[in-house]
Amino acid sequence: MLRPILTFPDPFLLRKAAPVAVVDERIRDLVRDMFETMYSASGVGLAAPQIGVGKRVIVVDVSPVETEIAPMGLVNPVIVEREGMVEGTEGCLSVPGVEGIVPRAESVLVRALDPQGQPVRIRAEGLLSRALQHEIDHLDGILFIDRISAAAAPAR
Repeated sequence: MLRPILTFPDPFLLRKAAPVAVVDERIRDLVRDMFETMYSASGVGLAAPQIGVGKRVIVVDVSPVETEIAPMGLVNPVIVEREGMVEGTEGCLSVPGVEGIVPRAESVLVRALDPQGQPVRIRAEGLLSRALQHEIDHLDGILFIDRISAAAAPAR
């Protein structure tokens, strides 16, 4: 089911999302809806708070650029390691029409559950690393515009 994407300055985007206690059919339905919504908006990632759901769930699909990486839905993702630093251009489905240069870790190790509730560990670099960091930020109420220079960011 296609869901509306909240846009800045909606205050829901600034809330910290709650951990998922049980990965059940409702969470799997949420993940499916999030993929459908993300693809419809031509995005590479989406976090549950962006569709008004205060749960720690993200979806990411960088396969149009990094063809060897499969789409992924992650529940309760946590960055457990960060290495290096690199700047890159980002945009966001919740901040349409705005792009900015954002510093991010060059590579990350993420621990999460998959949509079946099984533990996964993902070592990521490149676009996948950036997308995971961007979406996990959403779970903490952080928008990419919070990480770009004040001169380039829209007023909060």
